[in-house]
Amino acid sequence: MRASDRAYAALLDQIQSGDLAPGTVLAEVEQAARLGVSRTPLREALGRLAADGLVVQQSPRVTVVSDIDVADIRALFEVRRALEETAARLAATRADADVFAALAVEFAGVGALDRDDGRDAYYALIARFDAQLDAAIDNDYLTSALRGIRTHLVRVRRLARDIPERLAASVAEHRLIASAIADRDADLAAHATHVHLHNALTTILASLDAPSALKGTA
Repeated sequence: MRASDRAYAALLDQIQSGDLAPGTVLAEVEQAARLGVSRTPLREALGRLAADGLVVQQSPRVTVVSDIDVADIRALFEVRRALEETAARLAATRADADVFAALAVEFAGVGALDRDDGRDAYYALIARFDAQLDAAIDNDYLTSALRGIRTHLVRVRRLARDIPERLAASVAEHRLIASAIADRDADLAAHATHVHLHNALTTILASLDAPSALKGTA
């Protein structure tokens, strides 16, 4: 892996996990030393993160982790709803039904969401569901747009609290989506996706005490 790719992957993970909170200044010399790369590949990594919308260049030498507030989250979900409902409809007409039937069975077996390992296993299952959805729709433009949205969604999930009750409901919602795709019911797949995203957004917004909590100042 190139030095710039390593730096990008490390910074992306730290931003998404919250280790690098919104507003954190990413000084070139400090970050290059910390990540064990020279300043040129670090600049390339920061440029990619800026293109992702995860950092902001405040001056030629000052880069900070971008803020994310309630308005950003609402806007993100507006785009997410359009993309994911379309993807669900397409998958219901194009997917391998057996693949999504098997995913529905896996969602039915999810448990222990009150523990870190259980939540990690659930998020890994979601990642596999997303990968199969991308493969099923077979549309590079749509999957590229979805990847961009998911980059920010990881960050939003970490900024909001993990609520076991909501995660349990999300499991049931994903099971219904997977089952609808397996049954080739495009209307149900899109509607179930709509309900899932509505519930997810409502819970995320309710879990935040104030917009300032998103900016690392709460």
